[in-house]
Amino acid sequence: MADFNITSSSADGMGPHGTKVGLLRVLGPAHVWALGVGIVLVGEYMGWNFAVGKGGAYAALIACWVAGILYTCVAMIDSEVTSTVAAAGGQYTQAKHIVGPLMAFNVGLYLVFAYTMLEAANAITAGYLISVVATMTGYEGTLDQRPFIILAILFLAWLNYRGVLATLTFNLVITAIAFAAIVVLFLSTSGVVGTGIMEHAALMEGQAALPYGWIGVLAAMHFGLWYYLGIEGTTQAAEEVRSPARALPFGTLAGIMTLLIAATLTWYVCSGVLPWEFLGDGVNGSVAPLFDTARLSGSNLLIWLLGIGTLFATLASANGCINDASRAWFSMGRDKYLPGWFGAVHPKYRTPYRSIVFLVPIALIFALGAPLDQVITFSILSGLLGYTFMPLNVILFRKKWPMGSIKRGYEHPFHPLPSIVLLAICAVTFFAVFLGYGTQLVAMIGFYIVVSLWFHFWRYRFVSRAAQFTMPWPKPKGY
Repeated sequence: MADFNITSSSADGMGPHGTKVGLLRVLGPAHVWALGVGIVLVGEYMGWNFAVGKGGAYAALIACWVAGILYTCVAMIDSEVTSTVAAAGGQYTQAKHIVGPLMAFNVGLYLVFAYTMLEAANAITAGYLISVVATMTGYEGTLDQRPFIILAILFLAWLNYRGVLATLTFNLVITAIAFAAIVVLFLSTSGVVGTGIMEHAALMEGQAALPYGWIGVLAAMHFGLWYYLGIEGTTQAAEEVRSPARALPFGTLAGIMTLLIAATLTWYVCSGVLPWEFLGDGVNGSVAPLFDTARLSGSNLLIWLLGIGTLFATLASANGCINDASRAWFSMGRDKYLPGWFGAVHPKYRTPYRSIVFLVPIALIFALGAPLDQVITFSILSGLLGYTFMPLNVILFRKKWPMGSIKRGYEHPFHPLPSIVLLAICAVTFFAVFLGYGTQLVAMIGFYIVVSLWFHFWRYRFVSRAAQFTMPWPKPKGY
């Protein structure tokens, strides 16, 4: 296997005294796993339960597994393309090399919005958790969550500013603890260790099994994506791993396997303890279902463990989101798709510091001023638009550079079946989102059409076209 390095001068930032500095290659497979799982694991701690409200507990389980197929396809496709297009920007950089500038611009925006909205959702959940803990410890009155939301985002932005190795090492530790907390809760409440408290039969008998029929299963697909949303963020580490050909496929595929286990355990534990009406109501019901399940277990140890797990999951996810959104924004600035000012690398910390700082107030606006389900929906929609692009991307990639024409870090099997499955599930999910959030879907697509026109008629004139293709590949087949 070969490692591919970015050699073009356009891929570096300008350091002091005219020296060139770029992002540091310091990460290994464990950091890639921590980035992917760290962003996503919060989906097990909050947000997925809106799928229960759409169609009941069984509908949420079906959505969990169908979405799992979707994201397995995403992971396989990403592992092949990103281990070969080993540059910051992930899917944006893939689109730039394989499809074209307009697609790349849109994909870059999909990534930034998906991660920034997810970051805001994490901060909202962290604020809620702190207020609940305050109430449990005897605090009287209503605790203002806003200072905690602001402090969480500012602290994580500072951590990202200071360096990627410390950022993702921090993610590795707290993500492992959050995942272990889910496993411990499952063992403790299912009867494997101690007395089981599961009541699946009673909680899902009769109409409670599928309260809205099969249309509810379709509607649940919308929030089924939340179990895994963000695993594609491992691609943003491509320019900072020591060995892209090894670390990216290993970290990404190990990550999706971890999340499939965590998602299934989460559904099993929560649906066996919490009534579906409470579990699916994110306004007056459960905001953090694993934490609420622990509270009903009667064990103070489990309550504190899952409280810590929920907090760590939200922090790990927000931390990874800042990392990924800033890399996508930085890459677009470096290529002049956005003002080149954003393409700077800090001369000491070797991070895209301007992009990190710029995105902080945007995350704060949504975290402080938007409802949780709306923030989650905007993140899901942006991610879904990005997933829809992936089948086209990998099909063109295989057509332009057939197997054997360039060295790949990983070759995903069964092509083009994963692309076809991914496209079909994306189409079904778009319809599911339209059923519940049609206005938001139309508004977001309208927004992307407007910015596409802006890019085509105005911004594209500033793009350095000769510097776009940075990979050492032969000309595409048929060029």
